[in-house]
Amino acid sequence: MTLFEVVLKLTHDSPFVDLTRKFPSVKIFSWCNSQNDIVEIIVENPDDYPLVMKQIPKVEWVIEESSDRTRIHLIVHKCSCTAQNSVDVLIEDLNLLHVFPEVMEKGWEFQRIIAFRHDDLEELLRRMEEAGWVFEILRKVPFDGFIASSLMLTPDALFSDLTQKQVNAVLTAHRHGYYMRPRKADVQTIAAKKQVSRTTFQEHLKKAENKLVTALIPYMQLYNHTPAERRERLKMK
Repeated sequence: MTLFEVVLKLTHDSPFVDLTRKFPSVKIFSWCNSQNDIVEIIVENPDDYPLVMKQIPKVEWVIEESSDRTRIHLIVHKCSCTAQNSVDVLIEDLNLLHVFPEVMEKGWEFQRIIAFRHDDLEELLRRMEEAGWVFEILRKVPFDGFIASSLMLTPDALFSDLTQKQVNAVLTAHRHGYYMRPRKADVQTIAAKKQVSRTTFQEHLKKAENKLVTALIPYMQLYNHTPAERRERLKMK
């Protein structure tokens, strides 16, 4: 049985696709765990940022939001897999493997799929055409076992060694702009706002950073030894 890796470019009406259509400087990445969508919105044009932020309340089911003036992170309670106007529904209904993240840019949605049977792929394309969606196959190649998911990080691999206080320290530092360049806040300022001592907050933060880097090293080593032609295949387009 020959497996195929397929990258699709399509457009249809959805809140996030429409957002990238309205603001060409916006690029959106979305991951789903069948319960929630994790959405990262990157705004390349600083002038668009306040305008994009005004659009966020229009997105339904947002249960958590954070931003740092260039990126907006959302957790959406109702994932796109349940939306009737979503290609996710069609993919889940067929014998196809959906590889995240989905990418949305300039009014287009990019999907990566592993097809186990050619008939299932043909059925997906037929249903998309029947739904009136505009789409294009950007890539269809035999699957050699090496795709973006080969380098995907699982939460267990990356975060399981962190304590809750260490997780909170990283999220708090990020929320206050500690990781921006130039930094928007230092450890002392953040600790004061959280009403904890600087040394305590810094200890949690540094321990978390050390653990995260240690967990990332195997993936960086894997990527570093990946041939250039295969690195190109990690890109959506």
